[in-house]
Amino acid sequence: MTDTVKKSSATEEPSASKRTLIEAVNVRSASLIALASMATVYFIDWAQAVLMPLVVAVLISYALDPLVSPFDRIKVPRPLGAGVVVTALLAVMVSASIPLQREAVAMLDKVPVAINKFQRSAASAPPKEEGIIEKAQAAAKEIEASASDSKPKTPGVTPVQIVRKPFDVKEYLMGGASSALVLVSQSFSALLLVYFLLAVGKLYRRKVVRISGPSFGRMRKAARIMDDFHHQVRSFLFVMLLSAIFVGAFTWLAFLILGVEQAGLWGVLAGIASGIPYLGPFLVLLGTGIAAFLQFGTLDMAFIVAGTSLVVTSIQGYLLTPWLTSHLSSLNPVAIFVGLSFWGWLWGPVGLIIATPMLMVIKSLCDHVTNLRPLGELLGK
Repeated sequence: MTDTVKKSSATEEPSASKRTLIEAVNVRSASLIALASMATVYFIDWAQAVLMPLVVAVLISYALDPLVSPFDRIKVPRPLGAGVVVTALLAVMVSASIPLQREAVAMLDKVPVAINKFQRSAASAPPKEEGIIEKAQAAAKEIEASASDSKPKTPGVTPVQIVRKPFDVKEYLMGGASSALVLVSQSFSALLLVYFLLAVGKLYRRKVVRISGPSFGRMRKAARIMDDFHHQVRSFLFVMLLSAIFVGAFTWLAFLILGVEQAGLWGVLAGIASGIPYLGPFLVLLGTGIAAFLQFGTLDMAFIVAGTSLVVTSIQGYLLTPWLTSHLSSLNPVAIFVGLSFWGWLWGPVGLIIATPMLMVIKSLCDHVTNLRPLGELLGK
């Protein structure tokens, strides 16, 4: 009997030690994963000036690649075809910006007149009864004034009054010149990267497939992953293009019916801003409301115009885009929202634009790699 007890205790001790070892390994692995994740986030934030143009250039090259492919069929060298496409894109952007610039200047010319009109209407309005906040501010000022009067004054010492410097637009613009220079340099870098990526074509895809060898199965799996990346990103860009056209066209038509000036400019701005989730529609709502108030001078028209833009962007954001995306992506809404928050925190508006395609690529990679399938399950529907 004692021998049986000893044997059972001997068998229990190794199992307990194994359990302890497994827990230690799991804790150590989780710690390493957490440290690696924090280091990766820090590196992405630190290398923003390099990584952001690279990611944007990759997305733009995916969008423009179908325009370069016809040149391959007619035996035109790919670098020449890429140069033609990039040059044509720049020409279209410049030619389209000229009338939009005129409308923007016309809108800015009316701002001082509208501000003077608003000031005159505010001065002629009857005084309102003070609310709780105004009364609290007045009481605080009286307390501050009485406290300053009660302080002993030193004879022969002149009190000093701090005068705030008025806001200078020229100085503000000169202070932001460095940021503008960085933005221009990043845009130029992204444009060059777009050209080079279009010029080399499928070179890097072939290199990735070749590196994943030497077995044919691994090379085939890598090719399947790259094709899935290509399909996911291109489908997302197609959905974004359709959404932008929908928002721009319906905003333009609605503002024409309402009699809003520079309706074409607002349609273009609304279409471009629709690509920035949450932030873009809010800025369009705010801008159109202010523009309508400056033009019509009434809050009713400001609310109507702003509400119209909100209706259009809501249809796009809650009906059109989710319906199109549901057929192309298997991401769940929570993962998309968390991804938007994360990339928006890291890279601002650009992060909001690239968040969804990055999540789609990560989800596709997780579905093909066995060790990453738990993460893919968290991101999926």
